Amino acid sequence: MLIVMAGLPGAGKSSIAEELARKLPAAVVSVDPVEAAMWRAGVDRGQPTGLAAYCVAETVADGVLALGQSVIIDAVNAVEAARQQWRALAARRQVPVAVIEVVCSDIQVHRRRLERRSRNIVGFEEPTWEAVQQRRSEYEPWTDHRLVLDSVADVVSNVTKAREYLARHSHPLARG
Repeated sequence: MLIVMAGLPGAGKSSIAEELARKLPAAVVSVDPVEAAMWRAGVDRGQPTGLAAYCVAETVADGVLALGQSVIIDAVNAVEAARQQWRALAARRQVPVAVIEVVCSDIQVHRRRLERRSRNIVGFEEPTWEAVQQRRSEYEPWTDHRLVLDSVADVVSNVTKAREYLARHSHPLARG
């Protein structure tokens, strides 16, 4: 199964994706470390490294799916082009795709989390609150069926909801 996480930076996607991956199990392919690796390798930040990171993540996810294993994509997925990329991958591999959007309904909590977080991704600068607000203004509405999780709730509760949702999407490991 291809599980696509979505949501603004700092909303809580990565925390939920990592814990969900431990429970299923599934591989997590996260776009931010891929982009940071490009910068460390000398690719200029002025280049479209965000798009390139999504392409690399797709290639890695394709390899995981080819092995018959589930994969979780950890990315903002703010625009339809990114979302279509994952739908196309699932169709090519003939696997179900499930979308989990993570929001943080408390703006102050979201801002505090973002300003305090340090994911220790070498070469990656965490976005500012102002950058997240800009992303919010560009975030396209979803039209796909998806589970929306509010990260104001604890990770364990959200992972339980995610596993129930995935079980309805035919992921056998989500049921256990």
